[in-house]
This record gives sequence, structure tokens and C-alpha cells, in this order.
Amino acid sequence: MSKPVKEMMRTQLVGQLDGVDAVAVVDLTGIDANTTNQIRRRLTEKSIRLSVVKNSMARYAFKQVGLDDAVALLEGPCALAWGGESIISVVRELRDIRKEVEQLGLKGALLDGDVYGAERMEELANYPTREEAIAQVLQAALSPGANLASCLIAPGGAIAALIEAIEEQGDGSEDVEDGDAGAPVPAPGGDSDDAGAASAEAPEGDAEAAPQEE
Repeated sequence: MSKPVKEMMRTQLVGQLDGVDAVAVVDLTGIDANTTNQIRRRLTEKSIRLSVVKNSMARYAFKQVGLDDAVALLEGPCALAWGGESIISVVRELRDIRKEVEQLGLKGALLDGDVYGAERMEELANYPTREEAIAQVLQAALSPGANLASCLIAPGGAIAALIEAIEEQGDGSEDVEDGDAGAPVPAPGGDSDDAGAASAEAPEGDAEAAPQEE
């Protein structure tokens, strides 16, 4: 391969990785061309890119785009995988493919500056994606509110009953303040019949005071 061609390929790889903050490294040794193409098509359907590159070229590109820590994963024949919803979704897809293509080697991945070796790829695959993490946070945040709303609208809810009792106490205190300070205040356990009789006399008095039509 001529030097101009190598330079062009390096520049192309740097452009492809520009803006990428996470990448997975795999080994395709022992996998035939047809199977490799099938793997690539399957990954493409998930918006995941797979690129077989020389380690020297990958090393150069990593350093150019700020993925220096991923250089430690470049041992032996390598292919780079990135894209998708997140590096977690990339690793999950690679793990699922490996169940069907045992020759696929998972060398490791770089996420948030942390290098995950081959022994930690399963751990990384079990992490929640960004969307899953947001859903979990929203569920946790909304659950207490949902419980409170259920308590308020439930028949005989304790909180609703407490609020009603406080409102009734507030109404009673306003009546006492507006009334005659010297007037006796009936005890809470007073005779309800007397109170009913007093309220019944008021309409009769009004009726007698009204002029009679001839």
C-alpha cells in the first residue's frame, strides 16, 4: 500500500471517529467473508459501524480524536465498532451476535474514559442505556406523586379527611371572632335539638315581620 493511500485511509478514519466518545474493539479472526458481511449488515441496521483497520492506523486515529485510552485494547487483529444509540447498545448487539458466531472475539470497549476489558464486556452490556436510565429516573420521580394523588382521591383517604377537618376548624374559629365576644360559646358536645330549634325560630320571625297582603 502506497504512502498516499495510507494517508488517505488514516484521514478517512479520523473523520469517521470525529465526535465519537466511545468505541468497542472486536476480533474477527476465523470468520469468513460472507459471515463478516452478514455481521456488518446486521450492525448497520442498528446504525452501528464496523471497520476492520490496522492497529497502527487505529492507534493514530484514537490519538487524534481523544480516544487515547482505547489504544490499550489494540492487541492482535482488530475491528472497531461504534455508533448506535450508545456504546452499551453496541456491546449488547455484539454479545448477541457472538451467541451465533462463536469466533467473534470481544476485546473490550471504552466508555466515559474507562476501559472495559474482555472480562467486563458482559458487565457493560447489562448497564442501562441513556434512554433506559431516563425512564428509570422518571418512574422513580413520578411514583411518589402518583401515590399521593391516589391517597387524595381515594374514598375516605386519610389525607383528605385531615384537610376537611382543618377546614371545619377554620370555619368555626371565624364564627367566634365575628360574633359577640360576651356571648356564650356552646360546648362541642352540646344539645343538637336546642341548636335546631334556634335556627327554626329565625324564619318564623321573618315571616311575622313581613307585611300581609289584603
